[in-house]
Amino acid sequence: MPATLPSAADLSALHDRLLASPGWPQHEPPAPAGVADVWHWVQANHRYNSRLWAEEDLARRTTVADAEIAANKRAIDGFNQARNDATERIDELLLVALGLVDEASARSDAPLARVPAGARLNSETAGSMIDRLSILALKIHAMRWQTERADADEAHRAASRVKLERLAQQRRDLGACLDALLADAAAGRAYFKVYRQFKMYNDPRFNPELAKERSAQR
Repeated sequence: MPATLPSAADLSALHDRLLASPGWPQHEPPAPAGVADVWHWVQANHRYNSRLWAEEDLARRTTVADAEIAANKRAIDGFNQARNDATERIDELLLVALGLVDEASARSDAPLARVPAGARLNSETAGSMIDRLSILALKIHAMRWQTERADADEAHRAASRVKLERLAQQRRDLGACLDALLADAAAGRAYFKVYRQFKMYNDPRFNPELAKERSAQR
């Protein structure tokens, strides 16, 4: 596998390091150098997942004004869109680096693929796996805190330690699958595609309720 492609171990190390950084995610260190800015987008994806996580917690509050919850919900929509955009950008850059997509068409709705004969199609993209690794890092970070809570009883901490180990196992398994996919793609045995999510709820051209609002304002 080309040395320039990210490994699962390096990705998880970056995710954990960012979560431990003071001020994250509002303030962040420079992204590592790597494959044609792929690390920039890995870090962006993790930033949006982190902000999405925080807004999801805030949206569950029950003692604040409805307007605050509505603001959280709108922020969730924005961060979720940005997270998906970053995931797609990661896929574009990895596929170009692997020589599986024509660089000139990579950002179009239908990138031109260069698929080796006999290569299998992987249903999940490398970008979506990296996105899942980011979410697992957030879960591990949050669960580790539960194992250290001084205000909780030992039964809670013990149960959290069991959950923490399960999450760590999930991350190891997913990381191994990502490394295998990238190795197979580099060797011509597998490929994946850029799948556009076409999120319609944020777009007034496609969301029927937003379209109604726009029509009423004319």
